[in-house]
Amino acid sequence: QVQLVESGGGLVQAGGSLRLSCAASGSIFSINAMGWYRQAPGKQRELVAATIRGGATTYADYVKGRFTISRDNSKNTVYLQMNSLKPEDTAVYYCNAGPDPNWRGPWWGQGTQVTVSS
Repeated sequence: QVQLVESGGGLVQAGGSLRLSCAASGSIFSINAMGWYRQAPGKQRELVAATIRGGATTYADYVKGRFTISRDNSKNTVYLQMNSLKPEDTAVYYCNAGPDPNWRGPWWGQGTQVTVSS
């Protein structure tokens, strides 16, 4: 099993930046993909960005050019640098990981709240 713990959420004004971190523990050798999803109230959980072993990444269209996903395998950690934040980015952000080179895996973190004020 893999455990994921997010940190770095909070309240920020529109146009500001936040950096989310997700540290993995447990059976970390089995992890291939790591990524971030978000869920706003009343909406479905959606992919924000993800990366697989080897470096390939994917981003949702609405964050391209503003968010950057990165991964430090030595620390078993994935990051999400969020710049030029907008009020519509307000959501609970979840870390996700999986053993296959897919953008969505079976392991989830508990989520961290990001609130962007206008």
